[in-house]
Amino acid sequence: MKKLILVIALAFVSAVGFSQNPLGVGQNQLNVGLGFSNWGTPVYIGFDHGISRDLTLGAEFSYRSYDEKWNNDSNYKHNIMGFSGNLNYHFNTALNMSNEWDFYIGPNIGFIVWNSPDLYDGKHNSGLGIGAQLGFRYYLSNSIGLNLEFGGGNAFNGGKFGLTFKL
Repeated sequence: MKKLILVIALAFVSAVGFSQNPLGVGQNQLNVGLGFSNWGTPVYIGFDHGISRDLTLGAEFSYRSYDEKWNNDSNYKHNIMGFSGNLNYHFNTALNMSNEWDFYIGPNIGFIVWNSPDLYDGKHNSGLGIGAQLGFRYYLSNSIGLNLEFGGGNAFNGGKFGLTFKL
């Protein structure tokens, strides 16, 4: 009976120990990669900070450039920068996931800066955006992971993929 209790206790401790958010309280990580959208290929860099066992607070910067043919006239080159902040809930504890995996969802808010030629009279403009994201990470080691995220309503309409580095 004592062995059974010991085995159950060790299994419980192991499950709880391995089901924590891969980014602990006070820890930081850097995200870099490429996005996909209708407005060029974004390049992004982001930063996440663990604020509780299941929550991270983050910031991100993105840049993209693309050409648009407007009114069958000529091509206009646009440059777009995005600045955003996010709050993510990580499901590792709730879903009893191992530290190799990270599944998260959360809201974001940001500002998009469109830089278009003076002669362009289209409808793209700068502005504030509120959106959400859903993402997954797979950690290849204790410090490097692969990231895939989908979202909309902000600087990223579409998705992105890249690398995560724990700092």
